[in-house]
Amino acid sequence: MRYTSSAVEALIEEFARLPGIGRKTAQRLAMHILQVPRQEVEKLANALVDVKEKVTRCSVCQNITDLGTDPCLVCTATGRDRTVICVVESPTEVLALEKTGHYKGLYHVLHGVISPLDGIGPDDIKVRELIVRIGSDASGMVREVVLALNPTVEGETTSLYIGKLLKPLGISVTRIARGIPVGAELEFIDEATLSRAMDGRLAL
Repeated sequence: MRYTSSAVEALIEEFARLPGIGRKTAQRLAMHILQVPRQEVEKLANALVDVKEKVTRCSVCQNITDLGTDPCLVCTATGRDRTVICVVESPTEVLALEKTGHYKGLYHVLHGVISPLDGIGPDDIKVRELIVRIGSDASGMVREVVLALNPTVEGETTSLYIGKLLKPLGISVTRIARGIPVGAELEFIDEATLSRAMDGRLAL
């Protein structure tokens, strides 16, 4: 259905272009925008503009940061473990790990994974920056790189590629354990996950 208002229709089309947003959800969002006060819409519009004008990438870890805050707050924090760098695909994974409150090391964001089918090679993501970062660590503080990439074909390919590059540098390369989620029942777990859980079993 097309709306009689071209402005509403244009808004729906823009919302529908967002990841995970179908037309019905886009319609609900547009109707919500129509109903809220103008100042709320202006706040949203300003936030959208600000995120494009005021956000950049940290020159060290490639995570997102505000203009004028480079290196980012994680890279400059005094309480972080500087011997460990956790490599992730996107800033979303940084947020997920930080929410756990468990990991206290540094990060490196690749902004993608190697995917030949999509035309994405090593030069299209931030692998070179990682190698340069570790190679320029004259103090030798970095002793471990944790690969925390998604367990997809592309993630595995990227992990293997990075591992081969880091091996000559004498850096310990590990990957996050993959196993059975808390609360799951073994009979419903797929064979690949069970196999990885057994291979990555821990001592009590």
